[in-house]
Amino acid sequence: MSARDGVAEAVGLFGPESVSWRIDRELVVLAGGSCALLLQAAHPVVAAGVAQHSTYATDPFGRLLRTLTSSFDVVFGTRSVAEATIRRVNAIHERVRGMRPDDGTPYTAMDPEALLWVHATLVDTALRIYGRFVHPLTSAEEQAYHLESAQVATLLGVPPDMLPPRIEDLRAWMDRLIADGTVHVTPAARRIARTVLYPVRFPPRLAWDAAHLVSMSTLRAPIRRQYGVPWSPARERGMERIASVSRAVLPLLPSPFRHAPQARAAERRVRRALTAVR
Repeated sequence: MSARDGVAEAVGLFGPESVSWRIDRELVVLAGGSCALLLQAAHPVVAAGVAQHSTYATDPFGRLLRTLTSSFDVVFGTRSVAEATIRRVNAIHERVRGMRPDDGTPYTAMDPEALLWVHATLVDTALRIYGRFVHPLTSAEEQAYHLESAQVATLLGVPPDMLPPRIEDLRAWMDRLIADGTVHVTPAARRIARTVLYPVRFPPRLAWDAAHLVSMSTLRAPIRRQYGVPWSPARERGMERIASVSRAVLPLLPSPFRHAPQARAAERRVRRALTAVR
C-alpha cells in the first residue's frame, strides 16, 4: 500500500474535515441515545424486530455497547473497518424476519421504510442534540451532515431514490409518518421503552429520569405523549437553561472531556498517515 493509499485508508468514509466527525465526536450527542431508540421503536417493524431478535431485554448494556461500537467504527474507523462493519450489520439484518405482533403481517429488517426510519432518527437526533447543547448549526451544516450520512444509509440498504434530497424533507417525512399513524407506540414499543429508560433496578427511577432529560427534551412531543413520558413548560424552561450552560461550558473543556476516544484515536491515525506522505 502506498503512502497515499494509507491516507485514504486512515481517513475512512468521512475524515477530519467532515461535519460527521465534528458532530459525532461530541460525547453529549450520545445523550440523545434514548430519544433515537424510542423513536425507532415507535415504528412497528422496528419494534417487532427488536423485540423478537434482540438481546435488549436480557443484556441492555451489552447491546448498547455493541451498537455504539458499530456506529463509531463506521464513522471513525479506517475504510476497511467501516466497510467490514457495514457488511456485518447487513448480514445481521438479512436474517431478521418474522410476524408483527400487532397485526400479524410478515416483516423483514431489510424493509426499506424501516431502514430509512432508523437512519432518520439517528440523523435528526444528532443534529437536534448538537444544535441545542453544543453549538447552533447553520442550514448548510445540517444539510452537509444529512448528505454525508446518506452515504452510509445507502450502504445499509436504503434505496437511494427513497432518501429525501434535503434535511428539511427528511424531517417532513418523519412528521408525516407520525401524523398519519404509520409510526405509533405499540405494546411492544412500550416494553422496549421500559428497558431503554430503566435498564436495571438501581439506581432508582428518579435518577434514570434525570439521566434521560436531555434525550426526552429532544423527543417529538406526539411520541413522547404516546409513551407517557411526563413533560411540562417548566421542565422545558429548565432544559433550555441547561442547554445554555452546556453551550457556554463545552468549548472551554479539553478534548478528552468532551470528545469520544474513538474520534481522538482517528485524528491521531490520520495525522500519522499524513506525516508519512510528507
